[in-house]
Amino acid sequence: MTGTQEPTRGRLNGSGPLAVVDIGSNSVRIVVYEREARTPTMLFNEKTLAGLGRGVAATGELAEDSVAKALNALKRYRALSEHIGVKKTYVVATAAVRDATNGSKFVRDVEEVIGAPVRILDGGEEAHYSALGIVAGFWKPHGIVGDLGGGSLELVEVSDKVVGDGETFPLGGLRLSEDADGKISKAQKIVEESLKSFKWPAMNDGERTFFAVGGTWRSLGRLHLVQNGYPLHVMHNYEISGEEALAFCQSVQVKDLEGVDNADCISKQRRSLVPFGAVVMEQVLKSMKADRVVFSATGVREGLLHEYLPEELQAQDPVIEAARELSLLRARSPQHGEELIAWTDAIFDEMSVTETGYERRLRHAACLLADIGWRAHPDYRGEQSFNIISNAAFVGLDHAGRAYLAAAVFYRHQGLGEGNLSNVIRALFTERLKVRAKILGAVLRVASLLSASMAGTLALTTIRKDDCDLVLELPSNLEAFEGERLRKRLMQLAKVLRLENARMEIVD
Repeated sequence: MTGTQEPTRGRLNGSGPLAVVDIGSNSVRIVVYEREARTPTMLFNEKTLAGLGRGVAATGELAEDSVAKALNALKRYRALSEHIGVKKTYVVATAAVRDATNGSKFVRDVEEVIGAPVRILDGGEEAHYSALGIVAGFWKPHGIVGDLGGGSLELVEVSDKVVGDGETFPLGGLRLSEDADGKISKAQKIVEESLKSFKWPAMNDGERTFFAVGGTWRSLGRLHLVQNGYPLHVMHNYEISGEEALAFCQSVQVKDLEGVDNADCISKQRRSLVPFGAVVMEQVLKSMKADRVVFSATGVREGLLHEYLPEELQAQDPVIEAARELSLLRARSPQHGEELIAWTDAIFDEMSVTETGYERRLRHAACLLADIGWRAHPDYRGEQSFNIISNAAFVGLDHAGRAYLAAAVFYRHQGLGEGNLSNVIRALFTERLKVRAKILGAVLRVASLLSASMAGTLALTTIRKDDCDLVLELPSNLEAFEGERLRKRLMQLAKVLRLENARMEIVD
């Protein structure tokens, strides 16, 4: 069945599919990505909790039952990869395999089963790729990256695209729970002693941000999210203050999370490790004096793929590229979305709507996403677009920015009434972003009637301010486009911009 899958219009084909197999101390996972891209989209994702790191500290070897479970999972992964038509497979192994005396034999068996070479990452390499995963998943990140696996913890500084020299510590969840004989109090002492030697970077240029990577810490973040009734169940870029994170970590240091509210939101296999992950995070946050914690869905796998990207793809804006991909797959006219970018640039400049660089990026992405819901019933285009955007696998923006994108496109379809705005968005928005999203939504409403959401019209028109009036200039060959609905939407835009009137003028 190798390579049986045909190119499809529902996917972006070309350089993929690509697979990364990550052999960790707790889990063995395969992720198949659609293609080589700045924001690679997952086609398939599966993990097996093989527990390879269990007992390695005590015996020095990978246990036979764990090895058998891992190899069985890898046989399935290879079969699935061949069925999907994967063109390239990268295989990496981390702490358990590099520390075990029988690790080299296991690697030979893995290579035979999976049909690809295995790269054993040392602690510095694991830290490096974890940090590159943050570079791939965030826009110009600054802070300390911590990757907690089953066998080790990696700490490394990242500043925009520059990754520092990382260090590794034997503090992974499985390893720590075994070394501490399952006792939280003993684990606390081990972690404190282990981290004493780490020299924390100065980070004098603003907030001290800690980026939390790894399944155990994502589970910890999800528990916090659920306990606090957070309205958006998207873990990537979920953020809490350092002070709140410290208190939360202390509150969940209970064996198997017994008696902890909402513990059932975490899989049973993870519950025994989360309290030890909380011990490690508490000590990290105390030691670095963190101002905030940001949870990441990207890590070693995404960092590895990012390193292989050509420089021109690495330099792309992840939000813009993800929006462009959705536009290509869903919009009536992807080129119309590109035209909206230039058109709204001119309008925001003419109307003196100030934007930060980040806000400008969001507006450009929203233009590309403006028409992705067009196949839905007209009454539900706003709702469908909102659901897609608010829950999409976007990286490179925070949750308030995600709210901006969803709201602007929702306004474009459903109108500008406050009563229509989702409670989810209300909870995530900043007032500044809400104002700009409403202005953009009003502009997009004018554009949709002026162009029928098709390319070729917008560049021929101009919107300008004349004292307290908003003026839409149409060339004479587009005079027939003038109409009552268009005039109403133009007036709606004028009100949002706090102008008194709106009119259309035909120009030669």
